[in-house]
Amino acid sequence: MQNMEHKTPLANNHISVDCVVIGFDGEQLKVLLIKRVGEEQGEIFHDMKLPGSLIYMDEDLDEAAQRVLNELTGLKNVNLMQFKAFGSKNRTKDPKDIHWLERAMQSRVERIVTIAYLSLVKIDRALSRNLADFEAYWVALQDIKALAFDHNLIIKEALVYIRQYVEINPSALFDLLPRKFTASQLRTLYELIYSKPIDVRNFHKKIAMMEYVVPLEEKQQGVAHRAARYYRFDKKIYNKVRR
Repeated sequence: MQNMEHKTPLANNHISVDCVVIGFDGEQLKVLLIKRVGEEQGEIFHDMKLPGSLIYMDEDLDEAAQRVLNELTGLKNVNLMQFKAFGSKNRTKDPKDIHWLERAMQSRVERIVTIAYLSLVKIDRALSRNLADFEAYWVALQDIKALAFDHNLIIKEALVYIRQYVEINPSALFDLLPRKFTASQLRTLYELIYSKPIDVRNFHKKIAMMEYVVPLEEKQQGVAHRAARYYRFDKKIYNKVRR
């Protein structure tokens, strides 16, 4: 389900928004992509893209980004932040991208500048409940193939931005984790974000220095390996020590 129909006129045929929604399932970083169906030279093609759209006359950029996620994935009230604009003259060099967009938006399209938004979310049942109805799917980073437009580049730049953002706002990482998590999950997340292995002993020392990562009495249950202790992120302690 991709509801691209609209009654409000487009604000500009050259401005769009694209949303990079990144989640963590405990083992892999995943990106939310939608299926695109089009026709090129009489042949039907299927590929994937980021949720995105040209903007309408009656909405600002932030509203457009929220609308895109709701219309194309069913997600509501997701925290989004602008992270970069993409305006290369080669963004729309592939004819099939243009043909698909013109049919979807019922408007002539030429060069497009897109404003990219980023969201870090927990992948859980509530969030993913209706995604299949919208033909929206979580795809692991290493499994992403060639996407429409320059969406592979946008995802790559999103990861660069996340690394920079986490250095300033470490709490952002915990938006990707469940309410209670293991040290292994947190270490895996760090390894994926920074694309390098981290020594287990050194990481446990790092956790011990994070006052806002609070150990719980609770441990894993029903696991084949040694049960790991759970931790939680304490926002109040974080705000206090970060002042």
